[in-house]
Amino acid sequence: MALVNEHFLKLPGSYLFSDIAKKINTFKVTHPKQDLIRLGIGDVTQPLAPACIEAMHKAVDEMAKKETFRGYGPEQGYDFLIEAIIKNDYTPRGIQLSNSEVFVSDGAKSDTGNIGDILRHDNSIGVTDPIYPVYIDSNVMVGRAGVLQEDGKWSNVVYIPCTSENDFIPEIPDKRIDILYLCYPNNPTGTTLTKEQLKNWVDYALENDTLILFDAAYEAYIQDPEIPHSIYEIKGAKKCAIEFRSFSKTAGFTGVRCGYTVVPKELTGATLTGERISLNSLWNRRQTTKFNGTSYITQRAAEAIYSPAGKEQIKQTVNYYMSNAKIMKEGLEAAGLKVFGGKNAPYLWVKNPKGIGSWRFFEQMLYEANVVGTPGVGFGPSGEGYIRLTAFGEQNDCIEAMKRIKKWLK
Repeated sequence: MALVNEHFLKLPGSYLFSDIAKKINTFKVTHPKQDLIRLGIGDVTQPLAPACIEAMHKAVDEMAKKETFRGYGPEQGYDFLIEAIIKNDYTPRGIQLSNSEVFVSDGAKSDTGNIGDILRHDNSIGVTDPIYPVYIDSNVMVGRAGVLQEDGKWSNVVYIPCTSENDFIPEIPDKRIDILYLCYPNNPTGTTLTKEQLKNWVDYALENDTLILFDAAYEAYIQDPEIPHSIYEIKGAKKCAIEFRSFSKTAGFTGVRCGYTVVPKELTGATLTGERISLNSLWNRRQTTKFNGTSYITQRAAEAIYSPAGKEQIKQTVNYYMSNAKIMKEGLEAAGLKVFGGKNAPYLWVKNPKGIGSWRFFEQMLYEANVVGTPGVGFGPSGEGYIRLTAFGEQNDCIEAMKRIKKWLK
């Protein structure tokens, strides 16, 4: 008989957003005439940029002709996209990368989950808390997280609390960690780190031979020029960090699927005997074995993001969502709620009033205001007492949602 991977059995019954979907469906059955406004799951609502659509149409036409048809592409990504990424996302910030250090993929979620394939099962893990659930769940699946305890924490994971009490700035741990997850701008709290604060983490990683897995999926939403867009803006980060990026929220590619991961050549891990091994070569081997590459049509669309027209169109979309964030932040604060984030990220992290629990507040807001958010505790123990709202909705819906919440809380 085939034996199953029993680590999967340690996972909670379903993914956070599946639980939310079930509760929403129950509400719709019992309240069929009520109009829901969904500000929970971070899916985008604005269409793809015209430059991307034009590039996709052109690529489809190429696929229809024998002379320009494309079959299997390079698993690492086409050079035309990789070169556009380096030229536009890194070179202007003084970061030098070679083509072989950038790997195009179908999104940051996949790569942050799959990166564990090249790392031993018994590495220690550190996470800021609250945290994007995929980081934890993907480690549970390979047995790296240990067992789930009564306090909601996994036994082999070091949790670094990020709460209003410490201004959402994670404190450097007093012990060594093998692998550390950082996400900035942060999902779910919408908060950021300054260059000096990020430098502290790079210094810690270099001193302790720690690997940082840095998720920069929301860097396009940074408004403050002093906030770093890439961990490689910090000296020495190439020796200790892998960076993940996505076009999902930057360019509305949630349904198109495209992102990329940067694995510097100078970054190494160790064997049990102490031999240093290139993580770039291991990731390349993993990708060429398990991944057949992002489609040519999709990569042409991603390349168009970096054209003059594409840049302007993407900027307009980002500004649209950040305008939503401003409307929501002001509306929630006018309703008497304490709100974090929403300035350099499309997420708002809202403190529940009167110490109400996350799931209870979620259900109250659903049934009494007909607005959907995401319970903070779903992102980790330190998320209890908060709810996450996203700015990716239609602007009129965001305005109406704030009216409903203000009326409800009165």
